[in-house]
Amino acid sequence: MEQNIFSAQQSQSTFFSFKNIKLGFHFLVSYAPYLIIIPALLTLGDLKNRIIPMLKSWPIILIVFLAALYFRGRPGNVYLVDFACYKPDRADMMSKQELLNIMSSTFDNEAVHFQKKVLERSGYSDKTYLPGSIRMLPAKLLTFDESRMGLEKVMFGAIDDLLVKTKVKACEIGIVIVNIGLYNPTPSLSAMIVNHYKLGVDVLTYNISGMGCSAGLISIDLANRLLQTQVSTYALVVSTESNDSGYYLGKDRSKLVSNCLFRMGAAAILLSNHFSDSHCSKYKLMHVVRTHKGADDKAFKSIYQEQDEDGNIGISLSKGLMVVAGETLKSNITTLGPLVLPVSEQILYFAYIIARKIFKMKNIKPYIPDFKLAFDHFFIHAGGRAVLDEIKTNLELTEWHMEPSRMTLYRFGNTSSSSVWYELAYSEAKGRIKKGDRAWQIGFGSGFKCNSVVWHALKTINPDMEKNPWTDEIQDFPVNVPEIMPLSV
Repeated sequence: MEQNIFSAQQSQSTFFSFKNIKLGFHFLVSYAPYLIIIPALLTLGDLKNRIIPMLKSWPIILIVFLAALYFRGRPGNVYLVDFACYKPDRADMMSKQELLNIMSSTFDNEAVHFQKKVLERSGYSDKTYLPGSIRMLPAKLLTFDESRMGLEKVMFGAIDDLLVKTKVKACEIGIVIVNIGLYNPTPSLSAMIVNHYKLGVDVLTYNISGMGCSAGLISIDLANRLLQTQVSTYALVVSTESNDSGYYLGKDRSKLVSNCLFRMGAAAILLSNHFSDSHCSKYKLMHVVRTHKGADDKAFKSIYQEQDEDGNIGISLSKGLMVVAGETLKSNITTLGPLVLPVSEQILYFAYIIARKIFKMKNIKPYIPDFKLAFDHFFIHAGGRAVLDEIKTNLELTEWHMEPSRMTLYRFGNTSSSSVWYELAYSEAKGRIKKGDRAWQIGFGSGFKCNSVVWHALKTINPDMEKNPWTDEIQDFPVNVPEIMPLSV
């Protein structure tokens, strides 16, 4: 026992010594202007009159000091090394008709016929995935342990694929962030990852729950902020959802919709602030813009988890959800626009605002900036067909721009916060990502929130060198998705 304790202490001591070396290097880089420029100034002064008169030199020293503070205060670059999306086993695949048959044995006729209409208009294929616990209904009710095992399967599957793709060792990860909406066990999901991969004792872990389908991009924002304070480390972000934990077994129509929408999925993303990773990473993080409309009661209640009159817990989707989503998107792009739009578009939009606000020209047609001039790719959360149609109209996008989102919705369904990563994987598999491209990920979630993340492609992605959930079947897409796909009860 004593020998084991000593070995552990020795290992820990070596680890912290290595960290101290990194901290020392960081200090030297950060304060290089002080260590190089100021002695150089003293040398120049010494050539003139041996001593720099204090009254003459202090403005120069002040300028150097302020310049050093400026460069030190600038946010460091954060790189997306790579990402992986989990593709469930074929045994987890479930057609809409199979799901409807299970519903027919679980719900009354009125609830079954309502869910049938939702499934027929969902825009989903018959190759989406659901956990095995759903297949056991109604003979066996959903259990907490089955949810845990299902999440271990999708999370570890995505992380394993990511570690293989990046060749990064688990012990090199310094930050772990997991986001999930409806399942919150103890120990947390982030702790499960630490335990499974035996991460270091100083790893920073965060578990984000209850923030809906936009939480994946919130996790990217949190990782970015943390990486600004850490020295040369990796951040692992895992986005997933628990389908069985959110399954509603009551009769309230507003809560039954979610039974038809959500599917299995998970994404694991590796971010880095290593300068050396700029050469091997796929993307560089450019902007994160978050909008929260929670102060408005209508927006706050638009997606709301509650009990029905029989005590069944479910998530209500309000009839005004699309209006709330549209208003929140407008607020978000008002902030994002000046960061990304060309000057010509900003001038036109500013002129529109002046006409509306100052000259009170109420009849003037709303001016929608052309975001196609700012972005090459649009990855909109695949929350549902109605959501995608609304965004397409608001941003005046083409079907080519909408293709990754529509095909993700069709092939994998609404995988919650991970959907924007399946969409990016689709474009990579299609060979559409070129060096210098800019990509816009848009997420929506309860609260109500709209979040945007902008990426800059650091390399052209060769689809032949990629392996993701689309690789083996990308040649089959895009497909035409009928408005209604009839089912039978």
